[in-house]
Amino acid sequence: MNGSKKARITGWVLSILISLFLIVASASGKFTEWEGKAEMFEKMGWSEDVMFKIGIVEVAIAVLFLIPRTAFVAAILLAAYLGGATATHVRAEEAFFIPIVFGVIAWIALGLRQPEVFRLAFGKPNALTERNL
Repeated sequence: MNGSKKARITGWVLSILISLFLIVASASGKFTEWEGKAEMFEKMGWSEDVMFKIGIVEVAIAVLFLIPRTAFVAAILLAAYLGGATATHVRAEEAFFIPIVFGVIAWIALGLRQPEVFRLAFGKPNALTERNL
């Protein structure tokens, strides 16, 4: 197995883990009832109704991130979503580094799956731009 294939597999594994975390660990808590839910959401500054809608958005982004044709747009949406999560945790005076770490890992995962992302991020020419130089 060559390095490129290993990188793509690693990218896919990371992508699946990120999506599973978003759906199973994060969004599911927005859909189910549990003790202290209303108080926690209130501390964060959100109502349960709003958090339910945010959970829907979270699941949609997680699914889109796994579809190759929509993964790049999903990564942008995920970065925006995680930026909102970071701001919410800062406002609630909670640890806010986890959404940042997840955002970085998501972009690394996408770059491993689709190397064009790394070339774009680092300003390296690709086949299309090399012809026009």
